[in-house]
Amino acid sequence: MKPNSTGKWLLIVLLGFAAMSISSRESNTAPQTQEINRKFVPEDFVKNRRQGVAKSRTTRRRPYRLVSNLGAVPQATNFMQLGITIWRLREGRKSDPVSRALVREKNGKEWTAERVEADATFREGDYVRLSVESPRTGYLYVLDRDLFKDGTTGDPMLIFPWTGADNKLFPGGLIDVPAQEDDPSYFRARLSGQNQVGELLTFIVTDAPLDLPVTDKPLRISPKDLSDWEKSWAGVAERYEMEGGVGELWTQEEQQSASKHRRRQLTRDDPAPQTIYRVFTANNKGMLVNLVLKYGK
Repeated sequence: MKPNSTGKWLLIVLLGFAAMSISSRESNTAPQTQEINRKFVPEDFVKNRRQGVAKSRTTRRRPYRLVSNLGAVPQATNFMQLGITIWRLREGRKSDPVSRALVREKNGKEWTAERVEADATFREGDYVRLSVESPRTGYLYVLDRDLFKDGTTGDPMLIFPWTGADNKLFPGGLIDVPAQEDDPSYFRARLSGQNQVGELLTFIVTDAPLDLPVTDKPLRISPKDLSDWEKSWAGVAERYEMEGGVGELWTQEEQQSASKHRRRQLTRDDPAPQTIYRVFTANNKGMLVNLVLKYGK
């Protein structure tokens, strides 16, 4: 959420929002459900990044395991990919490597960001940040809704982009939400009521910008607009998690890629997203994915 906005997540210190990614249109065709491997190596996700300096070095990619498959995958349907990395912040330790990227508060306190899986449970007061990456160009939009015990949700609110934010995605370029330059630039988990069990975040990536006003505050989205977007860009979604990625620290390369001036593009040698969604849809002009951030005690 935008710093100082209303809602369950109170932005308090520094957060980066997380890695979203879409595969090349021309290369991916969905197999039948029974033929999908339970694991895969995300070469198709990072292949549109530029080659690293050490061209002779072969980077060993960690495999991803299939965590959830929401429905039967249709045949002969293109899939698009979305990469999201969720970070949980903890206080820095002397044992942390010097090369880690840091989240710093004005009072000088330093926080270290660690990867978590998308089904991690967050407690009241946790600091959270996310990153988003796409291997093809597009425009990122993020909506937030309260999620309640009975399965109902609150009003959809557009929480990204806001005034001055760059929402254009491209291969090797991360988007943090909120940005590292925002004050504060992280979210703090905060329940708005006893019956709230989480946040329902909706990520939308489109080929062309949406005709939406951009302000400094969350923008209420009409149910009709959200329904139209779901009909156009939602589809059967599979979620994959990187094996061995939980607990890995935010790197300086990831920090620089998402900085205001995009000082560095990620290469094929740099870390891939923690979570990858594959969305099977007949419409390759955009994609829509829902992610639940769960609250617990």
